[in-house]
Amino acid sequence: MGVQGLATLLDSQPRIYRDTKFRKMRLVIDGCNLLYLMYFKSGLDQNRGGEYATFEDLIERFVKALRDCGIMPYVVLDGGSDHTDKKLETVTLRAESRIKKAHQAAVGGSNENILPQLAKIVFRQTLARLEVPMAQCFAEADPQIVALANEWQCPVLSNDSDFYIFNLSSGLLPISHFKWEEVEQSGSQSYIPCKTYHANSFCIALEIKPQLLPTFAALAGNDYVKLKRMESPIDWVQFDPSEKPSHLKGLLCWLKGFNEPQEALEAAVRLMRGVSIERKAKVLQSLSLGMDEYQVPPSSLTKFFIHGMPPPFLAVEKEPGLIPDWMRLPLTQARLTADVLDVLQLQRMSLSLPVAHRDMPSSNLMSRPLRQVMYGLLLGGGKPIQVEESDRDGLQLKLIPVEPAFRGVTQRLVLSSLDKAELSERLQVLLEALQVTESSLRNLPPQLRLPVAVTCFWLQRAEPPPDNRLLKVLLLGLSIGDSLRHRAALQVGNQPKLDLNVAHAFNQWQACLKDSIHLNQLLGFPLPEPQVARLYEGTLVHNIVHRMRTGRRFKAFLKSDRSSVKRYHAMVSVVHQFHTQRAPSLSKTLKKAAPSRCLRQPLEDLTPILQQLFLQDQDEEKEVSSVVRAQEDLYFDEPLLVKTRYRTKERNNRCNKPELSRKEECRGRDII
Repeated sequence: MGVQGLATLLDSQPRIYRDTKFRKMRLVIDGCNLLYLMYFKSGLDQNRGGEYATFEDLIERFVKALRDCGIMPYVVLDGGSDHTDKKLETVTLRAESRIKKAHQAAVGGSNENILPQLAKIVFRQTLARLEVPMAQCFAEADPQIVALANEWQCPVLSNDSDFYIFNLSSGLLPISHFKWEEVEQSGSQSYIPCKTYHANSFCIALEIKPQLLPTFAALAGNDYVKLKRMESPIDWVQFDPSEKPSHLKGLLCWLKGFNEPQEALEAAVRLMRGVSIERKAKVLQSLSLGMDEYQVPPSSLTKFFIHGMPPPFLAVEKEPGLIPDWMRLPLTQARLTADVLDVLQLQRMSLSLPVAHRDMPSSNLMSRPLRQVMYGLLLGGGKPIQVEESDRDGLQLKLIPVEPAFRGVTQRLVLSSLDKAELSERLQVLLEALQVTESSLRNLPPQLRLPVAVTCFWLQRAEPPPDNRLLKVLLLGLSIGDSLRHRAALQVGNQPKLDLNVAHAFNQWQACLKDSIHLNQLLGFPLPEPQVARLYEGTLVHNIVHRMRTGRRFKAFLKSDRSSVKRYHAMVSVVHQFHTQRAPSLSKTLKKAAPSRCLRQPLEDLTPILQQLFLQDQDEEKEVSSVVRAQEDLYFDEPLLVKTRYRTKERNNRCNKPELSRKEECRGRDII
């Protein structure tokens, strides 16, 4: 992000920073930069799908530290891609690098700074739950962050080196020097020790005129201009007379002889040898556009933070009216993913690239039908349009054309009035996409309905089909919910080597959950959005799978927690109706939604499925009968006539083995 190497250069100039005791002030936070740095610097596992409960706890502690010091945070997030595609080259190069790093992490087990798929959702949900003011921009957030901070005369918190170039009236607080975990006292006042940066200190220390800072950034190479990758790059090192010359210091030495930006740009282009006049003119234009990125517009977020009024779309739309007006508020509130802007304006979608071996297919393939429904809602069926999905194929980044899906209720809905559609219609679109029925989810707690529907979808489509241990562990994680962060006893010091097949299966499940959450947002939340930090903890589930495969069991995992046991059995009774409903393999494109089966099928049909799932060890009969009994509890108002050999066998066992009967009374102590 920003000017590569600039932060390192400035850290070697200690007089540029000023020690600060920061308290009792507004603080505008670069949300995306904080998200990445907070996760990567925390030491949380990156390779097993994310430690979301622990990450949530970290965010809570960060916000508490700010509030203890009287600091009022305002978090600003990036939105969609610029409709001019001026950062496309940078975005593409980063994605290609991420694919290679994700493979390295999968093979070697190292942390390669690959953000888990659902970390952004956890970050947003946690801030919203803590009532931290938050805004999502329609495009790049940097200019709006600067505009808001200057209007409020408060600093910006970020490690993005672009903020070293902007003229921030109250300065920049680099995250790397912001010691929020070391809150100190001064009398009765708490404060966070940190360092403040001002652009004028940079100019004084490195002898460059303030008006040339954007020129320096453009010539050094930022996210918009990559001069050194052009056919005749300039060797700035030759202008640095020091013993250890560098690219950036050489450029700064060269710029000392100029007063005006245009003068410096024209002189720089003349240094490019063997380049045609036409090419030099294009380079000069690119450099000028790169400088323009540091122009600060009026703030469009002040009214939102004070009065709740979202900004207009005027600055981001290449076609007026392309984006419905009703989207402005949920987008700005970060209650609607900014991916919809890329689909509407660019017909493009950049997909997550989790840690995975190159020989594994992309985990995004199986959740594509969910995205196709979203594309259909966004683009309509009036004209043939495809969306280009940016995804990996082996170690290559590919653009894959994907057809929007127009079927069922989706054909009757129009984007401009989607927010006014009947709840029943919006719910039907979501459930049809996930291939489940409303009745099948009715007896689940509201927060579990979407995750369980996703699990049914995953169970039908995952390739290769996940084994039963993985399903059990997923349902176990969903059932214990709030207890995820307290399961430290299962965290082992030496993690077993990453099981690539297990990681692939859980990557597929997370891709389905992410895409279903985004579809649910677009539809106006016909199902409650689940708190992701309560659903999945990567190291925990991988450890449980490992221990199950090595023969160990967890007899006391849900001990004395009857509500978790009940949730587990309720989910089992839903999920396993769909266990034999395998969807077509991923090698075949899903052209038509599979008809969903209703939950209220005879228990005689359900029992063989449960028998197949659970008959794996000496506790098999107890588990089967217990799950069937749980379903009876769920439908106590309906007559149940269950006459199967397993019910008969259970009665015989109770007569012949009194100790089994006593064990059944303590049900809930060993469900896996």
